[in-house]
Amino acid sequence: MGMGYMNTEKKWVFPLVISSLLCVFLLANSFNMGLVSSLHTINSIFSVFPSRVASNQTNVYFEAQVAPPPPALPSIPKFAYLISGSRGDLDKLWRTLHSLYHPWNYYVVHLDLESPVEERQELSYRVETDPTFAKVGNVYVNTKANMVTYRGPTMVSNTLHACAILLKKHKDWDWFINLSASDYPLVTQDDLMYTFTNLSRKLNFIEHTSNLGWKATGRGIPLMIDPGLYRKNKSDIFWVGPGRTLPTAFKLFTGSAWMILSRQFVEYCIWGWDNLPRTLLMYYTNFVSSPEGYFQTVICNAPEFVPTVVNHDMHYISWDIPPKQHPHTLSLNDTAQMIQSGAAFARKFKKDTRVLDKIDRELLGRRNGSFTPGGWCKGKPRCTRVGNPTKLRPGSGAQRLQTLINKLLSAKLLPRCQHLFLLVRCP
Repeated sequence: MGMGYMNTEKKWVFPLVISSLLCVFLLANSFNMGLVSSLHTINSIFSVFPSRVASNQTNVYFEAQVAPPPPALPSIPKFAYLISGSRGDLDKLWRTLHSLYHPWNYYVVHLDLESPVEERQELSYRVETDPTFAKVGNVYVNTKANMVTYRGPTMVSNTLHACAILLKKHKDWDWFINLSASDYPLVTQDDLMYTFTNLSRKLNFIEHTSNLGWKATGRGIPLMIDPGLYRKNKSDIFWVGPGRTLPTAFKLFTGSAWMILSRQFVEYCIWGWDNLPRTLLMYYTNFVSSPEGYFQTVICNAPEFVPTVVNHDMHYISWDIPPKQHPHTLSLNDTAQMIQSGAAFARKFKKDTRVLDKIDRELLGRRNGSFTPGGWCKGKPRCTRVGNPTKLRPGSGAQRLQTLINKLLSAKLLPRCQHLFLLVRCP
């Protein structure tokens, strides 16, 4: 009986174990399905919230796009300079360059072919070995020197050459300024940049008039040849005949050879997409003192640029009355008039004259032949290291220059002057 009982027990134990295992498996499987289902349910519930968050984010982004952006602060303008000289002007040019230097700007320096090779090589050597110029890399020597003949068109050619160099190397400058080694600033570059920050980048400061007077017959009709266009040795212009009549396709203008030109107008002169600059360049090739007429005639015959003209060259120049060919050489006696003019530059000066020392000391804060100080200056001695080039520290020069510009921009344009393409008060 005992043995029978044990056999019977063994028969039902095995099915019991199998059934138990099957129940455990089904229970576990049910739990897992419930868990997965619960997880899906939870996820579906919580998925509502991210969609609303995403919707809110989309709305916020959309509103941010629609809302007008805050007005951008005016950027600091960049100036591109040409500083040119001739025989014996190396040290004058070097001093003018240091008085004008700012790491934010660009500079092309040029000694013409009349200068000895040694002077031109010395200029290149000084630029290459100057620590600041070498580090910043914004001073360029025009090593392909041009012959610049007095009263001839080669000065215009040299100016256009410098413009082409600057346009090829950089696209981010705003105004072009041409100066000679006999020019000198009356304001710091911080003053100049600060004052021009709020001006339209389209403005062109170029002195001009359509009243040629004696120049109409004395310069517009005779024909001359400039040997500097085809010879390496400088010689004066010579006259050829017969003369020519005054043009009827365009109106002639005259004015100062020194100017501040917008990059847009410089590009127009270089590219000449409507051919006017090229036509006038050919005309002024045989015109005496063409630098005093070429740019004026181009801009005043181009309707696109007529509204941009401000009738001033930003220079203080002392002339005889009536003006002769050469301006007075400035001295200490002219200091008060220079300051009162509010101009940014003055000419002409002799080499290392006392009036330049006075300008350095009282107007520019420049000492010991160093750079004119500004917000960019770091290190000891001062300005031996370059700091933030857009940090400006304008002084009294900015106030004088602003007063002059405000006066120029407030001038009323009379209706009868419009056909003359002038932005000046009419007599």
